[in-house]
Amino acid sequence: MRITLTSIFVDDQRKALSFYTDVLGFTKHHDIPMGENTWWLTVRSPEAPESAELLLEPAGHPAVKPYRDALVEDGIPLAQFTVDDVEAEYRRLREQGVVFTQEPTDIGTAVVAVFDDTCGNLIQIAAIKDA
Repeated sequence: MRITLTSIFVDDQRKALSFYTDVLGFTKHHDIPMGENTWWLTVRSPEAPESAELLLEPAGHPAVKPYRDALVEDGIPLAQFTVDDVEAEYRRLREQGVVFTQEPTDIGTAVVAVFDDTCGNLIQIAAIKDA
């Protein structure tokens, strides 16, 4: 068993595509029309092109807003992405205007930071330390 697709709810798919590709550096994988202003829209890491796809899924279902609002209010990231160097990625993203809710923090087994993806979610980046 392996993970091939996971999703993240976004307020605006086109805005999310721009943020996830232009700012974070992912590459668009699928962009298939699914109805009025809705797409099967996925991105992948260019560092691992055969990795799982991230579906930028419309946040229209009524359960999404209270779920995401509660996570953001409590400071809980919806997803985590691995990076080699959290400090360097933090600086790169800040230079592009990304707002962080948690600066790089050493938690013992990893260094983590959390940012707002501009699409309704908090995202954590992490560099796992060697054991």
